[in-house]
Amino acid sequence: MAPVVGIVANPVSARDIRRVVANATSLQIADRANILLRVLAALHACGVRDVLMMPENGGIRAHVERGMMRARSRGEDIYPALHPVSMPVTGTVADTHRSTAEMRRAGVSALVVLGGDGTHRAVAAECGTVPIAGISTGTNNAFPEHREPTITGLATGLAVTGRVPPHIAFAANKSIDVSLINGANGGAVTEMALVDVALVTERYIGARALWRTENFRELYVTFADPEVIGMSAIAGLLEPVGRDESGGLMVRLSPDGDCRKAATTLHAPIAPGMMARVGITDWRRMPADVAFVPEVTAGSIALDGERELSFSERDRLSLTLRDDAFRTVNVAAVMRHAGQNRLLTGTPVPVAAF
Repeated sequence: MAPVVGIVANPVSARDIRRVVANATSLQIADRANILLRVLAALHACGVRDVLMMPENGGIRAHVERGMMRARSRGEDIYPALHPVSMPVTGTVADTHRSTAEMRRAGVSALVVLGGDGTHRAVAAECGTVPIAGISTGTNNAFPEHREPTITGLATGLAVTGRVPPHIAFAANKSIDVSLINGANGGAVTEMALVDVALVTERYIGARALWRTENFRELYVTFADPEVIGMSAIAGLLEPVGRDESGGLMVRLSPDGDCRKAATTLHAPIAPGMMARVGITDWRRMPADVAFVPEVTAGSIALDGERELSFSERDRLSLTLRDDAFRTVNVAAVMRHAGQNRLLTGTPVPVAAF
């Protein structure tokens, strides 16, 4: 069967409070649609003829369909057919969860995701073994790598059509599982983070997005990249940990953000255009499959930069890093393989069987 690719494009990513307090811009709907048109053209060039798309009321699909109609009116056959998933639209993260699950059940070979860390986390929670190809359109984009969308679409097309061996085309990714057991009624909540889990002393969820550091207490990251923005930047500027390395990093921050009580003071980019002085008490590696019990006894839990849960002294909280939690399209490896084997020429280099 010909491969089918799914698309999740969040029309409201990059609209949290960090856009107000930091010097950052927000992608307009037309810009998101243009990104998708570039991805679709690349997928079609690789032989993908059908694409499923999450329905939304923001207008992305309408802009995309107009672009496809303009191409057809010029006699150009450069895009695959676009099929919206049949489901109600709520305008909440539930749309991402449901559409991802529906596309997984429909048998898509990969999911192209437009959004920030939160959008990618919602997709990863439901994608199962279906690999993700991420495109950054959010506020904090630590997880999706910054790259021209045409290349992401091209790599995805080459991967799903089998022109690149799976062990090259797809990569394992880490996550942190968060388990919260309510001490009052025994109820349990399980969540996941793709990049970081931050524990703060504030009990209320509030504006959700994290942008103040004085209430931070502990930080857990799957990878620590000094080139990214957000909470993971704190870890990356202390001790880099690669995406392909086993385990992550745990960081403890000084009480009340008082750098005078800190063993180390760090200047970190916690949001676009926003530098913060952070007091660090200590840090250490976070091995895979080892449950960490935080020292913080009450507060709220931020997953990939957004507060999601609150907890009290009576609750039991633990965090466990998983090395092979979900898969992504390894765009760099796919494109390197395509160049080395001349896959986009008329005379590709013969590839030995594996």
